[in-house]
Amino acid sequence: MKIETYNEPRFTDFRQLINHSADKYGKRIAFKIKTSNCYVYITYKQLKERFYALCNEFIALGLQGKRIAIIGKNSFEWVLSYLAAATVGIAVPLDKEIHPEDAKAFMESAECEAVCYGSSYADNIQTLLSENVKAFPFTEIMNMSSPINPIDYLAVDNIKIEKDEMRILIFTSGTTGSAKGVCLSQYNLCSNIHSTVSVVRIRQNDTTLSILPLHHTYECTLDCLLILSRGAMITYCDGVTEIAKNFVEYSPSILVVVPALLKLLNKRITKSITKSCPEKYKELYKTQSLAEALRKTPFIIRKIICSKVRKSLGGRIRLFIVGAAELDTSLVDDFAELGIRTLQGYGLTECSPLLAGNNDFYLNAASTGIAIPGVTLKIDNPNEAGVGEILAKGENIMLGYYKDQEATDYVLRDGWFHTGDLGCMDPDGALYIKGRIKNVIVTQNGKNIYPEELENRLMQFPEIGEVLVLGTVQKDDIQVKAKIFPNLDVLKEKLGRLPSGEDIHAAITNIIRDINKRMPTYKQIKETEILTDVLEKTTTQKIKRFGSNMK
Repeated sequence: MKIETYNEPRFTDFRQLINHSADKYGKRIAFKIKTSNCYVYITYKQLKERFYALCNEFIALGLQGKRIAIIGKNSFEWVLSYLAAATVGIAVPLDKEIHPEDAKAFMESAECEAVCYGSSYADNIQTLLSENVKAFPFTEIMNMSSPINPIDYLAVDNIKIEKDEMRILIFTSGTTGSAKGVCLSQYNLCSNIHSTVSVVRIRQNDTTLSILPLHHTYECTLDCLLILSRGAMITYCDGVTEIAKNFVEYSPSILVVVPALLKLLNKRITKSITKSCPEKYKELYKTQSLAEALRKTPFIIRKIICSKVRKSLGGRIRLFIVGAAELDTSLVDDFAELGIRTLQGYGLTECSPLLAGNNDFYLNAASTGIAIPGVTLKIDNPNEAGVGEILAKGENIMLGYYKDQEATDYVLRDGWFHTGDLGCMDPDGALYIKGRIKNVIVTQNGKNIYPEELENRLMQFPEIGEVLVLGTVQKDDIQVKAKIFPNLDVLKEKLGRLPSGEDIHAAITNIIRDINKRMPTYKQIKETEILTDVLEKTTTQKIKRFGSNMK
């Protein structure tokens, strides 16, 4: 299927991107930064100056060609450190939430000779430092990048950055627990940026509110580098609990999120509408989806409700970009009724990260969209239902796994990247994700059960807060078990009181019974465990499929 595209400039490395944006958007604001008593604005011209100045400092300190770790909260300093590290040497972004000993192990494995860190990691920094490792707090990064001395632009521009040269090393364990180092080139990421902006229009007057951790390629590529390539403005969220305040404060027009965050936002909006709408319509919003309730609300009242909701979101929000997990399609419908587009995509760290997505020229909310320009997808060895492993080819595909040739050879075969994900495609080329190959539950009769399919069905019920589906051995066969953390707020609201253990058990039992009626026998949930605590998650709020969650 051939689709229309926008004609956008293409970059091969970060220097080109920064220089292009400084030339074209020089006086525009690239970053709006909150300090203790005011806002600081960084223009695109200032970004370029600070980038080159910091590169000069790193070169002077003997860090050219060296690995430099970055760890800390999302911030301008993080981005600046990352851009300079990847240009002078190799950037090694680390998860600020991981244990200091794990961070140290990653730094030693990567042979890092320096680390740039935020104040939130200051108490643990000594744990990371082995002999001869230089440490730069973000406050020092700001001082080092201040263009007080003449900037040697030529020294930075003369650094050779090859298309197939590792410049970013990302350690990712995902949801399965086995850590791998993903080797990416700047060209990989720049290719992904170009593919995305070719089908999703980002405007100069757009503002994004950065929420997800920057050490993930999803956030770094789509909510930072891509935004900077288009002359838009980046702001930073103060934390999930502060999102409502940040919406009003920054008036974002774009949000890059995971489904869990979108669901939380939807829940808050629905609750707010239910509380404030005329009494005769309250039951609508309590019992039906937001979209259905809005459609059944008289036009004038609906217009007032939508206006208030949009105002609470800052008044400018127009686009949600969603990835990293499966999206409940009802959310797309809900936000569309509020005048907000939701585009779901699919990708992996190894792919810089985007492979497919809905876009300005193609929208099928039931799918994760079609292959982005420059990417080819195919289904390997499909079964009778057309489901097989998703394979990908494109300039965004990683160079390989760090110090692991066996793992590299396993996933990069015959010119294709083997994603490890199962899916199928329709005649238009739209991709439907079924789950991870590693997660598939296989019965004694050879039947395949996709845990993600059952989890998505269970999550349609508001009484369920979190769920993990797994296989257990029972009577010489594999049966399906669901571990469920109930949504106590919903149950409390429905009952008008705090739910008892019996209430929770009855609600979950009814849901399981309802789902099992619609499932073939081999897919039916035979065992349920009701949890008293949330499931362990990754920093992008994916539920982990290892450790205590699987016990």
